[in-house]
Amino acid sequence: MRAGRELFEKKKYELRIAGGAVRDLLSGTPPQDVDFATTATPEEMKEMFTSAGVRLINNKGEKHGTITARLHEQNFEITTLRIDIVTDGRHAEVEFTTDWEKDAERRDLTVNSMFLGLDGTLYDFFNGYEDLKNKKIRFVGKPSARIQEDYLRILRYFRFYGRIAEKPGDHESRTLQAIKDNAKGLAGISGERIWVELKKILLGNHVSHLVRLLYELDVAQYIGLPVHGNLEELDRVSKNIEDQCPKPMTVLTSLFKVKDDVTNLDLRLKISKEEKNLGFFLLKHRDELIKATGPEPLKPYQDFIMDSREANTISKVLELLKYQGEEQLLKEMQQWTVPTFPVSGHDLRKMGITCGKEIGAALQQLREEWKKSGYHMDKEELLSCLKKA
Repeated sequence: MRAGRELFEKKKYELRIAGGAVRDLLSGTPPQDVDFATTATPEEMKEMFTSAGVRLINNKGEKHGTITARLHEQNFEITTLRIDIVTDGRHAEVEFTTDWEKDAERRDLTVNSMFLGLDGTLYDFFNGYEDLKNKKIRFVGKPSARIQEDYLRILRYFRFYGRIAEKPGDHESRTLQAIKDNAKGLAGISGERIWVELKKILLGNHVSHLVRLLYELDVAQYIGLPVHGNLEELDRVSKNIEDQCPKPMTVLTSLFKVKDDVTNLDLRLKISKEEKNLGFFLLKHRDELIKATGPEPLKPYQDFIMDSREANTISKVLELLKYQGEEQLLKEMQQWTVPTFPVSGHDLRKMGITCGKEIGAALQQLREEWKKSGYHMDKEELLSCLKKA
């Protein structure tokens, strides 16, 4: 970015790192992407980059003031400082400014409202660094005003709480009140945008506390969650899956009681086919597909996989084991390779069985024997069973 920085300096435009990247750098986490903010307008940036021979990538961010420049095989997003003039709770009309504080003021949370100069100076108008050090999540300024600019910020509040806050329950009462008063605004937000945020909440910390809050503050009904979600089951499952890297749907299914709960979630959030099928699978099998007593506890799961005709059964069974809190069996299942049935029709023909129907019946019978042996019998042992018969 040094070449880009020199271009800005030459023209006397200010350039700073903005938002999430500053938060990550200050917390010691490598930022996923680094966004920049500047006093230059999109037109000024375009002119400056074009005359310097820098390639611009058009990804339609320009009317919001964002220019994407391609430097040294990397894309850099640089956005002009701006003020929101008109907001409807989903998108805003913006006006460009050169006032850094005004731009910080329209950002959602204090920890996301800081700028970092390329010389290492921190520009922090709303105590974001203090909040980050104290692991506090707060809206910039008045919570209800920030939420009404974009109702999705309700879910962003929960997401960052689950990422940064140290313990559950550390909320300001005015924030919770503002969320409750404005929850209905989420009804107008697209399912796809909600699902992106909800998935991140489900994979963060304090899951059962935060989902409980979604119910207490009347948010749940507007984002596709079942009216009477099973919060006790959620408490149990969220303990089971700590440190197990579950899929979001695995956590969420604990709230569901019937198939319609999955269908309604899909209608509201447009989840993927794979997510929907995982929900149905866990709902159907969470209580009866359980470990065996005795020396081979994994066998019911292995049998289920061997009998299944579907492609991604193993990954669903792994999620089921996480859901059930079977940590040891999960490790064993992750190391298990699906064995190949050692006998073919060709082997039976060599033994003189020629009728197709008989071959089919014999193979079926041998598969059963093989299954009973825990998939350990080899070709010779299986064929000798047949000879005895």
